[in-house]
Amino acid sequence: MIITFCGHGDYVRNAEDEQKVLEILERELGDNQCEFFLGEYGSFDSFAHICAKKFKAAHPKAWLVFVTPYIDEKYIKTKTEFENDFDNIVYPPIENVPKKFAISHRNRWMVENSDIVIACISHAYGGAYNSYKHAMARGKKIYNISGKDVE
Repeated sequence: MIITFCGHGDYVRNAEDEQKVLEILERELGDNQCEFFLGEYGSFDSFAHICAKKFKAAHPKAWLVFVTPYIDEKYIKTKTEFENDFDNIVYPPIENVPKKFAISHRNRWMVENSDIVIACISHAYGGAYNSYKHAMARGKKIYNISGKDVE
């Protein structure tokens, strides 16, 4: 099972949301093998990484996968230098996409290749919202931990 996350860049981490995510993961995954596709680009991505690491600590069959939007070695090194706890780094087949669109294409690929999307979407605009809409269009199982209806 593959889990990905999408949330706004201005997200502020809190214990209540962390508890929600860990409960969702426990209920959906338990001790089964899983992969977390992580983006490492904004504040919600950092929150997702923290939650995935906590889950992995109790469930060793969980893998943390950094999905990079760029093949650039400098970018990958910068993003993983202090976070040396990914099990894998994946570059999706987006090499022909202009650099300014790489993140949105990477996010779409992450959604398309995931079974579950955990989101924190509180307003109907922006890149995270576009990923959320894409997940809905693809019929993905989605948990929006914001508690807000943004469809």
